[in-house]
Amino acid sequence: MKSLNQKVVALTGAASGIGRALAQELAAKGAILALADVNAAGLQETVDSLPAGTRVSTHAVDVANKEQVYQWAEAVVQTHGGVDVIINNAGVASQGLIEDLNYDDFNWVFDIVFYGVLYGTKAFLPYLRQRPEGHIVNISSVNGFFPFPSNGPYNCAKHAVKALNQTLIQELRDSNIHITSVHPGGIKTNIVRNSRIVKPLSPKLSKEQAAARFEKIAGTTADQAARIIINGILKNKERLLVGKDAYVLDLLTRTFPQGFSNLVGRIMLRE
Repeated sequence: MKSLNQKVVALTGAASGIGRALAQELAAKGAILALADVNAAGLQETVDSLPAGTRVSTHAVDVANKEQVYQWAEAVVQTHGGVDVIINNAGVASQGLIEDLNYDDFNWVFDIVFYGVLYGTKAFLPYLRQRPEGHIVNISSVNGFFPFPSNGPYNCAKHAVKALNQTLIQELRDSNIHITSVHPGGIKTNIVRNSRIVKPLSPKLSKEQAAARFEKIAGTTADQAARIIINGILKNKERLLVGKDAYVLDLLTRTFPQGFSNLVGRIMLRE
């Protein structure tokens, strides 16, 4: 996609974090925005942060609800006359050892992180086919190829998103639609604060302390991540790593497919 100017971009998880940063960067590129989130107050804060004159619509959408996602897609087309890009960004996490997690903890994550992405992809796909060029951006994670202990539902769901993206790339190869599979490393967002911590890996740390430690370790800001993702869209990147740590993890995982994972797991569980 050579330019995002006057392109209609639908975006989930737009109330905070990478989603808000993406909205701001897209607006700066001249995009027309259709922003979705369950957090209406946060969504309004995002809108208020955009440059004056930005063409934007907001939509209260629970991406885990298939009907709401399809209704949103219809509303975007009715409001803006079509859609050029869908960015499926919304995400959550449940933390705890798999032995301690129940099925609801898994379902909560999968409904948002995987099925939310699947619903968004399929709901917007027919409309993207109507444009000269369409783009699907699905946010996976480094956890999509490198799992950390005590993060099983998120690891599994992001692996599933990666597989979905790779399948779409194959199936839509000769179409007008490009796919970008995004794999961020540690990004300074509120995902830890907003996660369900069933049983913390480190009982000595409160949720706020764990979030603060994550932010200290995370090497990439949401603004930096947004710029990388948008540059990836403009270059039609199929696989996009975000952050230096993502490149390091990718290299080590390729070099030591199981050994590196075993080492990190032993260290984290020992701590």
